[in-house]
Amino acid sequence: QVQLVESGGGLVQAGGSLRLSCAASGRTFSSYAMGWFRQAPGKEREFVAAISRRGLTTYYADSVKGRFTISRDNAKNTLYLQMNSLKPEDTAVYYCASSAKVGARREYEYDYWGQGTQVTVSS
Repeated sequence: QVQLVESGGGLVQAGGSLRLSCAASGRTFSSYAMGWFRQAPGKEREFVAAISRRGLTTYYADSVKGRFTISRDNAKNTLYLQMNSLKPEDTAVYYCASSAKVGARREYEYDYWGQGTQVTVSS
């Protein structure tokens, strides 16, 4: 089992940046592919980004490509999401999750989830 705890959310103006972190505990962090999802009010949860076990391969939703960067530090058991050039439409609760499948983009492909961290982008 894996426990995941997100942090780093907050309120930022459009054009600003935030870095989210996801601290993992439990089974070996490096044995899991990881991903970020988000859920805006009244909308379904959607894929944002994913990263392979060693961090060598990354995947992004078209809506964030070029603005967001996913990374991981296996020595620190931590996943990151650097978010730049933020837009009001990026406002959502952001979740990290673990998966046995590299590059997974569907919710059902992820086994363990954090509780989420709120990101609000003002215009």
